[in-house]
Amino acid sequence: MSVTVYTSNTCPWCVKTKEYLASNGVDYKEINVTQDKEAAKEIVEKTGQRGVPIIDIDGQYILGFDKEEIDRLLNL
Repeated sequence: MSVTVYTSNTCPWCVKTKEYLASNGVDYKEINVTQDKEAAKEIVEKTGQRGVPIIDIDGQYILGFDKEEIDRLLNL
């Protein structure tokens, strides 16, 4: 299972998302869209969203810290 979290430097929900994934033993890749402008452009093209966090779980995107949807997609 592939999990990528798109974050920014000033996003409290990004911190909560990363803490939640870590507390459940989920390995994930973090991409900071503040620092990686190309990744920011790509995620907007894929999702139509500019907000973060965006969580990519095997190609299914979640906007924001939606714990129920994270649990569902990761079978937690």
